[in-house]
Amino acid sequence: QVQLVESGGGLVQAGGSLRLSCALSTRTFSIYGVGWFRQAPGKGRAFVAAIARSGSTTKYADSVKGRFTISRDNAKNTVYLQMNSLKPEDTAVYYCAADNSALVQTTSPHYDYWGQGTQVTVSS
Repeated sequence: QVQLVESGGGLVQAGGSLRLSCALSTRTFSIYGVGWFRQAPGKGRAFVAAIARSGSTTKYADSVKGRFTISRDNAKNTVYLQMNSLKPEDTAVYYCAADNSALVQTTSPHYDYWGQGTQVTVSS
């Protein structure tokens, strides 16, 4: 069983930045690809970004390309989501998820483990 814990959410003004962290409790961190998803009020869970277990491949939703960067630190068992130029429409609960596929997954059913989420609120 893998546990994921997100942190780093909060309230920020439009144009600001936040860095989310996703810590995995596992001795085999390097076998897991990790994705970030978000869910705004009244909406479904949407893909944001994902990184392959090797760290060599990343994918982003069109809405965040050029503003968000996903990265991983295998020594710390942690994946990061650096969010810059935040917009009010980025307001949502952000979830990280892990799967042990070699491919970078962009849809939630592929992920086996999920964190509890962290709230990000961007004020205009």
